[in-house]
Amino acid sequence: MKKANSNIILIGMPGAGKSTVGVVVAKRLGFRFVDSDLVIQETYGKLLHELIEEFGVEGFWKLENKVNASLLAERSVIATGGSVCHEPEAMKHLGEIGIIVYLRLSYDSLEERLGDLGARGVTLLPGQTLADLYRERIPLYEKYADITVDCEGKQLREIAVEICNMAEAYEGYE
Repeated sequence: MKKANSNIILIGMPGAGKSTVGVVVAKRLGFRFVDSDLVIQETYGKLLHELIEEFGVEGFWKLENKVNASLLAERSVIATGGSVCHEPEAMKHLGEIGIIVYLRLSYDSLEERLGDLGARGVTLLPGQTLADLYRERIPLYEKYADITVDCEGKQLREIAVEICNMAEAYEGYE
């Protein structure tokens, strides 16, 4: 059973709003906010896109897995990188330390929100498009999610309130 001091872990595509929403949810609940992408950058002393260039996409996933699988937090909202869904070890650990909330957004909305994918640290394999990535990851997000929040056409505040309400009502979250 997940306790009241459990964490809320946000997963979803880049641009879905995990970091932005996460800060608001943390403030509403009086929780700490952790951005796992920033933890990765602090751990390795480089920007995400530099790590991807140096280690390649799959090498970066190993670094990301290592960081996310070792996160220790209580009463925190954790915004993960979009590619965390590729690492079962990290996802298992995150599921053990909190409620996993998938922020779902349509492909069209994501495409509109995202700028330079390389500068954002989006892990695209050679020849892979954003549409390919979207189709690949959606089943993984759905597999790992305890709760799914549809973010389409909603304001930041609405999404944050919905997450707080759903987390409090989540079965097993005492």
